[in-house]
Amino acid sequence: MPASQTTVSSHTGLPKPLRHWAMFTLVLSIFMAVLDGTIINVALPSIAKELGVPGHQAVWIINAYQLAIISTLLPYSSLAERIGFRNVYLFGLITFSGMALVAALAQDLTTLIIARSLQGIGAGAIMSINAALVRHIYPANHLGQGIAIIAMVVAVSAASGPTVAAAVLAMASWHWLFAMNVPFGILATLLGFRFLPHVPLSQHPFDWLSAILTSALFVALISAISDIGHEGQLYPWLIKTLITTTMGYILYRRLWHHPAPLLPLDLLRITMFRLSVITSVLAFCAQMLAFVAMPFYLFDTLGKSAMETGLLITPWPLMIGVIAPIAGRLADRYPAGVLGVIGLSVLCLGLLFLALLPIEPTHWQIVWRVALSGAGFAIFQSPNNRAIMTSAPVHRSGGASGMLGTARLLGQSLGAALAGVMLLNWPNNAANLSLYLAAGLAFLATFISLLRKTERT
Repeated sequence: MPASQTTVSSHTGLPKPLRHWAMFTLVLSIFMAVLDGTIINVALPSIAKELGVPGHQAVWIINAYQLAIISTLLPYSSLAERIGFRNVYLFGLITFSGMALVAALAQDLTTLIIARSLQGIGAGAIMSINAALVRHIYPANHLGQGIAIIAMVVAVSAASGPTVAAAVLAMASWHWLFAMNVPFGILATLLGFRFLPHVPLSQHPFDWLSAILTSALFVALISAISDIGHEGQLYPWLIKTLITTTMGYILYRRLWHHPAPLLPLDLLRITMFRLSVITSVLAFCAQMLAFVAMPFYLFDTLGKSAMETGLLITPWPLMIGVIAPIAGRLADRYPAGVLGVIGLSVLCLGLLFLALLPIEPTHWQIVWRVALSGAGFAIFQSPNNRAIMTSAPVHRSGGASGMLGTARLLGQSLGAALAGVMLLNWPNNAANLSLYLAAGLAFLATFISLLRKTERT
């Protein structure tokens, strides 16, 4: 019987080979959605130049995508428990693919930003529930394998943006960075209709008010950070900050004792879950700061081409591809806190060495620093994702999956927003300052990971 006609439980999962086809669908979808969060970084300077806009405005091509995802991630994860994980996932794939085509055809910044926002709405549906789907695709005794695969795909795709961009830009214009998603999106959609399972539905009503408040909270937060340092933006910044504070307080009062909260604040009572989420936010913020800052440094300061820029950042995803599977296996034997301290310490050192690059560095001086940063991130990420998912109860898989994605997207959105602040206020030294800030965030994440070193999941 096709998986699309099969209802499964989290204990039995899907039989082979349906399980493999369902996982292939998730892997393909997640790779596209996560990759699109970083693939534009390398092309951002050249896109800004072609469209005739300053760098801090062009950063909104990234911000719009990340904002749309983070503002819909938790509402999607809660809605999926009511109307079906499969239905939400397929909606996301169709929306993501269609808006990728619109972005590919864009000829001005406004159209591109609107298309990216709508594409992010589709990506949010994909990212919100992938970990929850894994719990229904794999039987309980093989769950770790499925989580490790997803963690590796997320980490590799997030870091592969510069490499993929370099390959595409070597042969075509930046428009193809979006266009290439269309055929893969169609394939993933067809596979999803055929192989993604039906999951038993929750009987709790969907909390529309909390969904609206959650979206408003994240949009106001990221927008307020982006306004820092903008001339004449003091009052808008104060208004957005007030909205952020107010929404946060209302949500806290509304959801803390809710039986099925859209923003799963109750899961934050679990020490391992709480510390792992905070660590993830800081680590992804540091990574995004580096990924936005380095292309501008390599392209504008050192005069590298977009292809050379992508190739010089390639050691980051290469190290993740090599080390992430090893880190996933180590996570079954050692506490996530211990592996986090090791990985984040290495990441901190790599970012600090990048900030201390000589005035005219050789390719080797850049490459080994990038590789060191990627290795540290790889050691940290898979065990941390596993800790988030396995520290939550099985029946809260949707909420845990949403929080996992929210932590990553919140970190990436904050990193992109902070990079925009640096580009606006210190355009001549933005890359260097961003890398120092990224190293500081990695150091803070190391300290927080140290607090959970004795926790086991």
